[in-house]
Amino acid sequence: MDKRVLRADWLLLLTAVIWGGAFVAQRAGMDYVGAFTFNGVRFALGMLVLLPLAMRGSKNSNPGADPGKQVRATRSQAFWGGALAGLILFSGASLQQLGLVYTTAGKAGFITGLYVIIVPILGLFWGLKSSRGGWLGAGLAVVGLYLLSVTRDFTFAPGDLLVLLGAFFWAGHVLLVGWLSPKVNRLRLACAQYAVCSGLSLIVAGLAENMVLENILRASVPILYGGIASVGIAYTLQVVAQKYAPPAHAAIILSLESVFAAVAGWLILGEIMSLRGMIGAGLMLAGMLTAQLWS
Repeated sequence: MDKRVLRADWLLLLTAVIWGGAFVAQRAGMDYVGAFTFNGVRFALGMLVLLPLAMRGSKNSNPGADPGKQVRATRSQAFWGGALAGLILFSGASLQQLGLVYTTAGKAGFITGLYVIIVPILGLFWGLKSSRGGWLGAGLAVVGLYLLSVTRDFTFAPGDLLVLLGAFFWAGHVLLVGWLSPKVNRLRLACAQYAVCSGLSLIVAGLAENMVLENILRASVPILYGGIASVGIAYTLQVVAQKYAPPAHAAIILSLESVFAAVAGWLILGEIMSLRGMIGAGLMLAGMLTAQLWS
């Protein structure tokens, strides 16, 4: 195997580990601050980490993209696209963070990962075709979600439902960024959407939550991890790694994020998943991989 590909795979694995651990950090942070305060501060930190890298590149440079296929967006498209991406990111991150109050980090990781199933389904509205693998993966994921989140009384846990709604916003975010990223600098787009997400989160936090500096300092470790490691460092690692990693490698390795979330929740928070839940999680992971790898 090419050394660059091998190195890229290791970077993607590290990215998946960091993102999996972020679910634990997000849940732990809620012991001290509200959901919107947590997101407001962590996305601001993530933006500050990426900002120096974003300002160094040329206006339309994208690592790994084919320069001959790049079409520059107008300033208006870039501005409104970044603002819309930030709004969708704010919606998905808020629902996920609120859901983590009522569910475990492991379950949230697997349910959030369903966005890879939802993306091709939403893509149908844009005229994109979904393969048989996409539909098979969706079927496996739905059965897995039922086993993981629907109780024997046929009720859906409130936290799981919020995280599932958030997954639809993550899917919409993927589609929008997929349209924007060939046209604008990817790192600058990331900084713009993080700024919008942070600003909206802090506005809501100021209106609905009790923002106390002492509590923010108590939550400093989860916030620093969620902002600097998960948003700033992991995103940069992904951009660098996917320049050399084959798409199939990236799909498999990044899907392990949900597994690492469950492992981290067990090791750090003492979360235990039932046998029924583990079977459901396994089916969901199988569905995610099937949808991504079945060409």
